[in-house]
This record gives sequence, structure tokens and C-alpha cells, in this order.
Amino acid sequence: MAEVKKENWFKRTWGKTCKFFRELRSELKKVVWPTMEQVLKNALVVACCVLVVGAFIWLFDYVAQVGINGLISLVHNH
Repeated sequence: MAEVKKENWFKRTWGKTCKFFRELRSELKKVVWPTMEQVLKNALVVACCVLVVGAFIWLFDYVAQVGINGLISLVHNH
């Protein structure tokens, strides 16, 4: 029985790389890209959400700081 000789590593790797980029190109042709209006609207929603969450975190941090300072001053005075 004759053994089938495998291609060398460079040929196999180059073939897989070329196949990957061909498939990538065909998949990118299927993408529906958003319009500039959609991008701006989504960016505005994200910015508003970041501001709201940031305000809640700041408020929680401030309340926690006041509470901890109150406990420390309560313990320190006794």
C-alpha cells in the first residue's frame, strides 16, 4: 500500500488562510450596515444610559460615604 504524502505545513496553512478570507468576504457582503441616523440615535441612547447609571452610582457612593462617616464619628465619640 502506498502512503499518501501530506502537503507541507506552509501549503496547508496558506490554503486555510485563503479560505478564511474568502469566507469572511462573502459573510461581510451579507451584513446590513446601519445608517448614520441609526448610529447617532443609538449613541445618544447609550450616552443617556451611561449618565443615568453614573448618577445612581454617584448617589449610592455619597450615601454610603455619609453613612460610614456617621458610624465612625458615632464610635469615635464614645
